[in-house]
Amino acid sequence: MLVQKIPVTVLTGYLGAGKTTLLNRILTEEHNKRIAVIVNEFGEVGIDHQLVMSSDEDIIEMNNGCICCTVRGDLIRIINALIERRDRFDYLVIETTGLADPAPVIQSFFVDEGLLRNTQLDAVVTVVDAKHVWEHWDSSEVQEQVAFADVVLLNKTDLVSPEILRSLEMKVQSMNAIAKIYTTQNCDLNLDAVLALKAFDLKNALSIDPQFLDEDAHEHDESIYSVAILEPGSVDSDKLNRWLYQLVQAQGADLFRIKGIVDVDEEDRRFVFQGVHMTLDGRPGKPWKPNEPRRNELVFIGRNLDEAALRSGFQACFA
Repeated sequence: MLVQKIPVTVLTGYLGAGKTTLLNRILTEEHNKRIAVIVNEFGEVGIDHQLVMSSDEDIIEMNNGCICCTVRGDLIRIINALIERRDRFDYLVIETTGLADPAPVIQSFFVDEGLLRNTQLDAVVTVVDAKHVWEHWDSSEVQEQVAFADVVLLNKTDLVSPEILRSLEMKVQSMNAIAKIYTTQNCDLNLDAVLALKAFDLKNALSIDPQFLDEDAHEHDESIYSVAILEPGSVDSDKLNRWLYQLVQAQGADLFRIKGIVDVDEEDRRFVFQGVHMTLDGRPGKPWKPNEPRRNELVFIGRNLDEAALRSGFQACFA
């Protein structure tokens, strides 16, 4: 019997950015989703006790049907314990307070058999404090949180000028070409913008912003940035696999995210892959439509990337 996978959103962001505010919205708004939330320390979240129905060990049930639980031990153990209660929820949100690098959390969903079988990583959502992020921008925590994001909320926009906000948007965009950026006050936005996005779903096409690719404006003066490749033509699957595996072996520590849709061996279906550091995952995606132009789309997000080497490496994969 095919198990319906539980979608998972990973929520990250620097201290004070507004994750708690967003988490409270997710836990309290009427969204007709039964959501389980894992937080590092329940005391930090400051959830109104009137919202709590009952407490069961690590797991607290909210009166809108959501469940909240604390991570006191191993994340994978907690998630697998929650999966045993999957009749009580249909969505999982993980808040990563205190973790500088979201990669270990993301990688858990690729490497643990139970998680692979029962969950589907939906999106990584990063909250950024538009006023105070400048003080911490050079920290590895902030840069990695932005680099791994599928969605970035530039929060506290009421505290900065439009010019500063635009400058921040451009900074985020040059670092992460594929993140969807929203500007918010008090993380006030429709929760459809952060939940059930399938941004991490291999069946979904990448949406690379074409304007990002056309811009001559992005100067790669920062150590973390995006490289996007768009090329027509069919790729040899053996060459592609060999190149990707050699790439992650050699540069895995500096490769934060890889996403790609490629036309391999002139197959009827596109091949889609993604990676986090040295973890790679790929499989057949949606069929190509009869008159659809077949286009290879790849995005690399990482530190000190060699754009020319990435382009020539991919070029060598053509059949």
